[in-house]
Amino acid sequence: MAGYPPGLVLGRVVQLGALALGMVDGAGVAWAVGKDGLRGWGGSAVRTQYSDRQADHGVWAGRTYMGARVITLAGTITAPDAATLDEAVEQLLEAASLDDTLLTVGETIPKQAVVRRSGEPLVDPETDRIARFSVMLTAEDPRRYSTVLQAPAPVGLPVSGGGVTLPITLPLVIPAGSSSGSLTLTNEGSADTRPTFTVTGPVGGFTILVQYPDATVRALTYSDTLLAGEQLLIDTDAHSVTLGGAVSRRRYLSGQWPTIPPHQTVTVQWTSPAPDPAALLAATVRSAWL
Repeated sequence: MAGYPPGLVLGRVVQLGALALGMVDGAGVAWAVGKDGLRGWGGSAVRTQYSDRQADHGVWAGRTYMGARVITLAGTITAPDAATLDEAVEQLLEAASLDDTLLTVGETIPKQAVVRRSGEPLVDPETDRIARFSVMLTAEDPRRYSTVLQAPAPVGLPVSGGGVTLPITLPLVIPAGSSSGSLTLTNEGSADTRPTFTVTGPVGGFTILVQYPDATVRALTYSDTLLAGEQLLIDTDAHSVTLGGAVSRRRYLSGQWPTIPPHQTVTVQWTSPAPDPAALLAATVRSAWL
């Protein structure tokens, strides 16, 4: 029996790793996401602590945090024949990995989360061509992130134009008179988000300043030296500082870890006691939703 035409969209497209659901794949298999096929995507559990008020009504409430986001992805597989259905089921089981896997949901603003299998996959054949499925996935980070990664152009340290030091070699190319050493990052979502910074040497120590709309500032200061071409990655979510992607340099960093609140734009600047025109600061961030 002939399958559906490949590429046909059946509804909201959900991408689990390499597997696209909500459409027909190249083998003619229709992957339909059920009406309640994304339970948990719209919200996560919360955790807080309550203490009884002594000699009074009510409780004292602690701060409230989101817990892990548990998602049940469910739907129907319709294949051209039994062999193709068997192969489709194996694709599903492989996509619902025990390792971190990217889940992307095609909303008006597409969003993504990193998930892994957290329950027994259920596959119930209805015929030799049709099967219903349900897989439980858990996102350690409950935020839903934009699929668009903001990555402004890297900036150098702020320097002012001045004279040149002789001897010089002709032809001489004179750069612009100054560099602001700043960039902006925006969070369009409803949850706070955390940027990642990459600093490329040479630079003999530096401070990254994140200024908020209310003029408050959070600063991170790095006290060690980066040689020419060395790259330092500062992950404000993981609270990690690594040189060359491998060697921890956390002990050289001090200050406040910055976050970007919902619906806000921050200005990121950096300074150094001895600015080198070859040094660069890059930043990336994704908007985040509850």
